[in-house]
Amino acid sequence: MLKRRNEFQRVYHAGRSYAGRYLVLYVFENRAKRGQRGLVGFAAGKKLGCAAVRNRVKRVLREAYRQNQLLVREGVTLLLVGRKPCTKAKSQAAGQEFVRLLKKAGAARPC
Repeated sequence: MLKRRNEFQRVYHAGRSYAGRYLVLYVFENRAKRGQRGLVGFAAGKKLGCAAVRNRVKRVLREAYRQNQLLVREGVTLLLVGRKPCTKAKSQAAGQEFVRLLKKAGAARPC
């Protein structure tokens, strides 16, 4: 999982972004070894609300990723950033959007 500020900044600046209603997905191609999983990070800005609201948004994003993590191909670092409608969204809706953005970004495993 992404933890440090410089890791988040690398994905923000060097990665490509794909926006949806509930979240923005940043995708950064790693030069990871074959079979090695990429990293993932979750963010919610202060514009979304108080700490309790931001924590809920991050929980929804983590659950959306957890349910669909097997679809992510190897060697890709992802950053999921919550948007304002995500404060009232269910994790299922956010999960469906995550899958749609993942396919649009080309970061999904081939079927």
